[in-house]
Amino acid sequence: MKLLVCVSKTPDTTTKISFTNNNTEFDTNNVQYIINPYDEWYALVRALELKEANGGSVTTITVGLAGDEAVAIRKALAIGADDAVRVNAEARDAYFVAYQIAEYAKTNNFDVVFTGKETIDYNGSQVGGMIAEMLNVPFISYASKLEKEGDDFLIERDVEGGKEVIKTSLPVVVSSAKGLAEQRIPNMRGIMQARMKPLKVVEPVDCGDLTTVVSYEVPTEKTTCKMVDPENVGELVQLLKNEAKVI
Repeated sequence: MKLLVCVSKTPDTTTKISFTNNNTEFDTNNVQYIINPYDEWYALVRALELKEANGGSVTTITVGLAGDEAVAIRKALAIGADDAVRVNAEARDAYFVAYQIAEYAKTNNFDVVFTGKETIDYNGSQVGGMIAEMLNVPFISYASKLEKEGDDFLIERDVEGGKEVIKTSLPVVVSSAKGLAEQRIPNMRGIMQARMKPLKVVEPVDCGDLTTVVSYEVPTEKTTCKMVDPENVGELVQLLKNEAKVI
């Protein structure tokens, strides 16, 4: 099987977020980046498990600039991907990213395209569905379990009140959620081999912007926690009613 895994960088969860240019751009100064966890822990690792069980190859693809190579791409290679592709463009919005990935996938006949269920910075969950539409193939979102059955896949996903099991033929696009795989830590051998694995840089395909950012804003800071003596139920009720306004 030929497996393509979409990999992106996101700010580390401990990073303090701020904006510039009249709150229309993310301030990248002093930001520590990591691989998007849903891409790394679930999409990439499940693709590697499928390759190990059934043969084939795992390629990662990233829409980003040269600085993304050290942050995300080389780590994905160290974890076990065979090769990587970087579309040499800044990731402007979900449509732009999906378009670039789909254009590359069209000419390389991948059996499965894996994405994370979302990125932890934008939480959009848009790219996977867009790629599937552009490739005219099935899209299964939020997969928490995936098994190969003959030439097909059995995919389990969490739904309201239970689980749903879907059988699909290939090719397919799958967005990966918690439970699909277990995180792998790259070892020293993998890190050394990553330096020698192929990294192909391709120029972006012309694609107009469909969205623009009007503004960003940070959430309101949390207020201090008010402690109430467990014996003073009356005070607790008054606070819940008059301050929290939940009763």
